[in-house]
Amino acid sequence: MAYKVTVKGQVTIPKRVRDALGLKPGERVAFEVDERGQVVVKRAGQATAESGEPDAFDRFVGSSDYKFGGTAAAMKFLRGKDYEIEMDIDPPSNTPDAPG
Repeated sequence: MAYKVTVKGQVTIPKRVRDALGLKPGERVAFEVDERGQVVVKRAGQATAESGEPDAFDRFVGSSDYKFGGTAAAMKFLRGKDYEIEMDIDPPSNTPDAPG
């Protein structure tokens, strides 16, 4: 059966595939393209066939307990001391912009 891709690039994983992988809501999946060009879907963090271990990214995900306290704090942490939040602090005007 074919599935439609949304404008955000999303598709629904069929129930029989979710069941076969033991996926529950909120769990992550990984997509790989094999040597024949076919896409393989598996649980994220699952051991790869070649190495028998999760890849470096999967080992890192979820390993930090740092709490950012919101998007602005996270951006300041990631971009450093030079990051400033630009905010429009003027209240919206109730008058139209057109003259007259």
